[in-house]
Amino acid sequence: MPRFFVQSSDLQEGIVTLTGDDAHHVAYSLRLAAGKHIDVCCDGLVYDCELEAFSPDKSHPWVKARVCSVTKADTEPPYQVVLYQALPKGDKLDIIIQKAVECGVAQVVPFESSRCIARAKSDAEARKTERRQRIAEEAAKQCGRGIIPKVSPTVSFSEMLNEASKADMTLFCYEGEGTSSLPVVLTKANFQKEKTYSPVIAVIVGSEGGFSPEEATEAAVRGFSMVGLGRRILRCETAPSFVLACLSYQYEL
Repeated sequence: MPRFFVQSSDLQEGIVTLTGDDAHHVAYSLRLAAGKHIDVCCDGLVYDCELEAFSPDKSHPWVKARVCSVTKADTEPPYQVVLYQALPKGDKLDIIIQKAVECGVAQVVPFESSRCIARAKSDAEARKTERRQRIAEEAAKQCGRGIIPKVSPTVSFSEMLNEASKADMTLFCYEGEGTSSLPVVLTKANFQKEKTYSPVIAVIVGSEGGFSPEEATEAAVRGFSMVGLGRRILRCETAPSFVLACLSYQYEL
């Protein structure tokens, strides 16, 4: 069933209103008629809605649907993962965001590390963040998420460390010495699948060149879990999905 995301202000007295691209998609791309049903998500809740009315003006489309039932989204993991991804070259971050959303990430925060070749440009950051957020939204619709994961503007390495330190568990992915295997770290954490508690897990992944020894030392001093991802060196666009899949296996499946 087609899925759309709205703000709470779009839900009024049992009626949901879609506007803009979403309304155009319903009326002209999907060609849905009154009486057909769509899923509308808001704040982790899924509303089964029956289409009732359509705008007569194609240039200013809107669609109204009546809420038939409400359920909690069952596609969200029992934890919240914040992926801190060092800026990679080219369009790799687009793929990383898309796949991370499919694997259950709650937020993606790009950051700059000493070995990043790509660098954030202040005059283009807002535009890039907006485009990355659209990628997250489209991925969330495609895979049936209950929320749209947030994509944040690029931060510095020190800002990333400060933010990541607030998580219940922080995984610093590193190929150097002094690491523990990911299964060992996850088993020791032993988060319980409690409905009332959703632990925050920070996952930190480097760019093509990984992290410098100095950066790794700084993370270790902070008390982060220094984790290795096996005997093979993974590309920066592969590592996030790998870690997220391991988290899903350990705590969700």
